[in-house]
Amino acid sequence: MKDTIDQQVVEFPLYVASKPVKTGQWLEVHDKFSGNVYAKVALADAKVLEKAINAAVKAEQEMAALKPFQKQKILLHCVTRFKEMRDELVQLLIIEGGKPKLAATAEVERLINTFQIAADAVSTLDNGYLMPLAVTPAASAYRGMVQHVPIGAVSLISPFNFPFNLTAHKIAPAIAAGCPFVLKPASLTPISALKIAEVLAETDLPKGAFSILPCPREHADVLVTDDRFKLLSFTGSDQVGWDMKARAGRKKVTLELGGNAAVLIEPETEITDALVDRLISGAYSHAGQVCISVQRILVHANIYSELKKKLIAKLKNIQAADPSLETTIVGPMIKESEAVRLKKWVDKAEKKGAKILSGGTLKGVLFEATLLENVDESLEIYQNEAFGPVAILEKYKDFEKGIDIINKSRFGLQAGVYTQNLNKMLYAWDHLHVGGVIINDIPTFRVDNMPYGGVKDSGLGREGIQSAIRDMQEERLLVIKQ
Repeated sequence: MKDTIDQQVVEFPLYVASKPVKTGQWLEVHDKFSGNVYAKVALADAKVLEKAINAAVKAEQEMAALKPFQKQKILLHCVTRFKEMRDELVQLLIIEGGKPKLAATAEVERLINTFQIAADAVSTLDNGYLMPLAVTPAASAYRGMVQHVPIGAVSLISPFNFPFNLTAHKIAPAIAAGCPFVLKPASLTPISALKIAEVLAETDLPKGAFSILPCPREHADVLVTDDRFKLLSFTGSDQVGWDMKARAGRKKVTLELGGNAAVLIEPETEITDALVDRLISGAYSHAGQVCISVQRILVHANIYSELKKKLIAKLKNIQAADPSLETTIVGPMIKESEAVRLKKWVDKAEKKGAKILSGGTLKGVLFEATLLENVDESLEIYQNEAFGPVAILEKYKDFEKGIDIINKSRFGLQAGVYTQNLNKMLYAWDHLHVGGVIINDIPTFRVDNMPYGGVKDSGLGREGIQSAIRDMQEERLLVIKQ
């Protein structure tokens, strides 16, 4: 269908220095299932970005001076408003992000929870400590104290796949830490961040404390290179993220860059319907467009055939479909070019000897839930992040060798291990080269207060409210001679 902008298309302003602005330049936003233009959002140019950065720098002192009760009031206002807007926000995720209704509902709940956790953290997080300095005779007359102070203005770049919650994981800690910010949302899903901005504009945040700016990549580069920012937080692809770090200059950089997460299933594991459903949810929910989506399923040889049979049987009843339906697990991929890319990867694997156990078909933006086995380890679908509804089934015989297989990946975000053996749990924790080890569940598990991030090509630093607040603060020492 030909895309046209007509009178039914909704216009959304961007937010510069805390105020809504329509710049006269527009970015079209498409319904990811139908392909029709759904809305258009105002675009920032270089002048708007400069105004936003100047405003953020000017707001540093006032943001830093906010008391805990003031920050908490701001964050709790957001919690209240997001609850009131719940149905609207769910519908937005379905249209803008192509997210199935159940997954969209879950993400809005996480948005609410993330701001609530930040509000709680303001009053519970340790903001400093006493430091004994009398460790030598020469220092016996000195006392030390350390306080955590805001790092200053921060630049934030959020992804398309969780446009509410992963945006919240940047904005809520910035407010809790006392840092003004400029955020660029993903161009494919910018409206979610602008709805958060709409609520922030209702609060008592200092003038200029935030800007949320959809903008072309060439203009957004200033968010990476400008030294007026003291921290860059980016979530997205590993190639883009590491390039940003190389160009970021003196600022601190935190990167959450995804992976090709594995789950290892030991022979004592009971192959229940609940386990199979959990694997399917982890691999195929939101069309696999999740950084910790289950991409590799390593199954012990003793139970491989049984699990394989049950997975295939369940997958026969799952079809990629309209995300607005309550029953949909696999909705559209974010755009057709990504679906075509994934189809090429799967076809190449099949030509190199892989077997398609289920799925493998593509229709527009809908890619069927796909399960592969006998995949050549040198191929893209094995080495890289699929970021689509594809999982790979593998057989292993020895627990330690299974751990080694997981560690061969260039990524290291999270891994899941199913075992009833405590020693194996601890071995996995000690030896898996990942940011998080999840026992008796899939690697897709995440709670919004836990430290979340990876090693190797999966990134640098940790998200999770308390961890992110710490990244946005620095230690300042006071020494007193008595």
